Amino acid sequence: MATALPIALPTLDRLGVSSVSADVDAKKVAGFWFDSFTKYIEANDIDGILSLFSPDAWWRDMLALTWAFRTFHGKAKIHKFLEDTLPTNKPSAFKLVDAKFENPYPDLAWILGQYTFETTHGVNSGFFRLIPTPDGQWTGFTFYTNLEELKGFPEKIGPHRNPLPNHGKWLAQREREKEFVDADPTVLIVGGGQSGLDVAARLKYIGVSTLVVEKNERIGDQWRHRYQALCLHDPVWANHLPYLPFPPTWPVYTPSQKLAGWLEYYAEALELNVWTKSTVTKAVQDANNEWDVTVERADGSTRVLHVKHLVFAIGLGGNNPYFPDIPGKEEYEGQILHSIFHNTGKDHVGKKVLVVGAATSAHDIASDYVHHGVDVTMYQRDSTYIMTTKEGTPRMLGHLYWEGTAPTDIADRIDASLPTLLTEELDKRRVAEIAEADKELLEGLHKVGFRTQLGPDGAGYTAMGRRRGGGYYLDVGASQLIIDGKIKLKNDSVIKRFTKTGFEFEDGSTIDADVILFATGFDSPKRTLEKILGKETAAQIKPVWGLDEEGELRTAWRDTGVPNFWFMMGNLMWCRFHSKHVALQIKAVEEGILKSSGAESRYYA
Repeated sequence: MATALPIALPTLDRLGVSSVSADVDAKKVAGFWFDSFTKYIEANDIDGILSLFSPDAWWRDMLALTWAFRTFHGKAKIHKFLEDTLPTNKPSAFKLVDAKFENPYPDLAWILGQYTFETTHGVNSGFFRLIPTPDGQWTGFTFYTNLEELKGFPEKIGPHRNPLPNHGKWLAQREREKEFVDADPTVLIVGGGQSGLDVAARLKYIGVSTLVVEKNERIGDQWRHRYQALCLHDPVWANHLPYLPFPPTWPVYTPSQKLAGWLEYYAEALELNVWTKSTVTKAVQDANNEWDVTVERADGSTRVLHVKHLVFAIGLGGNNPYFPDIPGKEEYEGQILHSIFHNTGKDHVGKKVLVVGAATSAHDIASDYVHHGVDVTMYQRDSTYIMTTKEGTPRMLGHLYWEGTAPTDIADRIDASLPTLLTEELDKRRVAEIAEADKELLEGLHKVGFRTQLGPDGAGYTAMGRRRGGGYYLDVGASQLIIDGKIKLKNDSVIKRFTKTGFEFEDGSTIDADVILFATGFDSPKRTLEKILGKETAAQIKPVWGLDEEGELRTAWRDTGVPNFWFMMGNLMWCRFHSKHVALQIKAVEEGILKSSGAESRYYA
């Protein structure tokens, strides 16, 4: 078995290069390299292709060649990957779109090239990075291939939209379409949050009949009915939805209630088929890998729909609140609450509140309590990654998602073009810079006993998000409240049990509270899966989230282990980008291009 190559950035000292001039003609260099690459790949000359790359090169593919999400590191793995995929996919029509010199750090320099190409069934895009060599040449370091469109099935947007007027028939047609009077949908999506709506929009505009089933009364209620202090901590440029970006008047950081309204408008404007106040109670797969899905409607009626594909867009935890297993709960005489059911600090004026948890929701809620004059204590179970949005967000996202940077669709692809494990190497540098800029705040937290960390191997909050979906707080003021003692802190002992008035801890200390609010995130989606699919089918689903050995997120947006069953999840940025991948796979199955059993078994099982 081949030894894994070290994961390292191509620093100039590693490359044996003393310096690189920013005056390099990036388009000329990229054009010369790309011409050679094109000749080799169209001749199926794999050795020739690899002669253009460094020994520790990376190739990341998203559906274009593998019908999977794969990252190959090193020439040996890339060679095998190309052997298996080039004959079937027949890549051709390569075209260099643009190239530019980038110098993200004094010791890092590369040429970023953008290109398009075609395969047997797809129209594709990609980016590559060329790094300097000691003899003054440039060689390939990263190569990214991404499926954009299935040939013959363009998105019904722009020149492909419906060109005909509709006089007096539109409303009746929409009502008939939404109720699926004439035929059942091809795809049923469980959940009408951003992930469900994004993939519904993508499917609609490549001609796949789709229904979204949402249990809440209105689209957006999962944001509208969260605690009132909830506000996105990612900037607007990273959070656009497919086809309908936020207007230029939108605030940089979106309040949850404002986002709720936008999602509701989005579903209406894009004519998505949504059943609100409806619940999927059961889904049974037949011998053809299709689904009979039972839906209970708002009026109490039940309808069984026969659909080809089932998409769960229920969030990372299936919206099942997680409560730590703490003995003595029945003894406690106060109120126990989870953050998803909390509304506002005004609800507990005059009471003592203990917030269990120390990530985003805990900080937001504790801060809101302070602003309403409520006596609040935060109980910190684990160390927390802290960065200020002022210092951190521009450093982490500003190179791609900021005013005046690349269009969002291009930014998404540039971001994806750097393999995750390399992205995290870059993030380690950014995180160290942010920590230095936030030094005074972090030292203030440490003085009062608040425990902080820098994320996995120092890679920050995005690395934590990929592995556990949380554990961080992007500070917008609550950290100073902790430093000032306005949010009290308890973290010096493990909770032993509930008492009548609060908690007893392992060290014998106690704390009293009228309200104990658990800001402890969500449980596994397993309960929801078993309830709807049954234990046997749910057991076939592969583990969701966390990174595999190649640095790819597990199971989300691709083959789940159950035919024609998909997970759509993630933050607004990931949902926007990967909703297209989910839709393209479903469309490929429907058109007979891709096996319904999922693609990953076809390559490198």
